[in-house]
Amino acid sequence: MKAIVIAALTPLLLSACAVRAGEEAAASQPAPAAAQPAPAAAASGPALASRSIEELVRERVSKKIPGKVNSIRRLPFGMFEVVIDSEIVYVDENANYLITGHLYDTRTQEDLTARRSEEVLRVDFGSLPLNLAFKLVRGDGSRAVAIFEDPNCPYCKKLERDMRTLDNATIYIFLYPILSDDSVAKSNQIWCSKDPPTAWTKLMVDGLQPEKMADGCKTPVDDVLQLGHKLSVTGTPTLVFADGRRAPGMVPLDKIEQMMNSAARPQVMHN
Repeated sequence: MKAIVIAALTPLLLSACAVRAGEEAAASQPAPAAAQPAPAAAASGPALASRSIEELVRERVSKKIPGKVNSIRRLPFGMFEVVIDSEIVYVDENANYLITGHLYDTRTQEDLTARRSEEVLRVDFGSLPLNLAFKLVRGDGSRAVAIFEDPNCPYCKKLERDMRTLDNATIYIFLYPILSDDSVAKSNQIWCSKDPPTAWTKLMVDGLQPEKMADGCKTPVDDVLQLGHKLSVTGTPTLVFADGRRAPGMVPLDKIEQMMNSAARPQVMHN
């Protein structure tokens, strides 16, 4: 089981003040000023009571932890699951303690964090801007998958070699150059070639460098980088299947086949 790190968040500082009693207090003007805080306190009671515990936890987390809080869920054992950006963490009611790592159900040995992460990271395949990708069609093209790849990524090159035997598939390639400036240059060169899918295959499988980019050639590389950041794609390769599930890293071909079959759509999207 992966290590779980518990970090105590900085507590709030409390201050107290005292009111001096004596003849000066007795001689002072009517006590409206001293009595005014009471209505505010009374008003805050119902306001707090009308808010759910999830709303209160969200507010406390937002004040103490950077990032966008996308969801809050209370867990059966008292802690709260918080999705910040695309990361899942766990906090107590007051957000004084934070736990990162994977949560397991010891009764079933299930990785609950992994299951929840799959839900959080699920992508609406139909909403992908496929015009920002080029496609490789194998066989009847009946099964769809989209892949974010960097031209200098060694795992991407191995994946491309393995997937040459993949049949009856439409593969959408989103060039996602996040490793180096050279990756950006190669991605632009591939897009500006006469036949981007062929240039891509020659580079990744055969090691043949693409031709130099012609002056004035425009590519969608910057748009793909923005898309990847929006979808929290943090590494390459990252595969997105037709049912929205994603698989990062070097995925074995048999696993790809299995996920493509279970995610098969009745109609393949075309750009």
